[in-house]
Amino acid sequence: MDERYVIVDSDTGLKLTEEQLDERSAAAVVQLRRRGLRTGDTVLICLPVGPDLLVATDAVIAAGGVAWPVPADLPAATLRERVRASRARVLISDVPHAVGAAEESWVRVVMGVADLGP
Repeated sequence: MDERYVIVDSDTGLKLTEEQLDERSAAAVVQLRRRGLRTGDTVLICLPVGPDLLVATDAVIAAGGVAWPVPADLPAATLRERVRASRARVLISDVPHAVGAAEESWVRVVMGVADLGP
């Protein structure tokens, strides 16, 4: 049977199959719940477009959260405004100015991509 790719990162060439997406998302769901994600919680996801964004979004939805993707390349001031306005409790990001903006908001849990793994 041919592998079916759900995403190919044009920058790195990384390919993610359906099975890999399911495995990574399942591991991320466990980590999100361990960090206190509750059904209905808004989760800001500020990551570059690519496999990590797909995994994070899929995991948040599977865990019962509300995924709110925010472009990683927004200017710091705009990103800060969006983080504050979202009233999100959780942020998934490796972008320094997004993590900094979380400190001045409702966000109580900040996770990086590495935190989503097993």
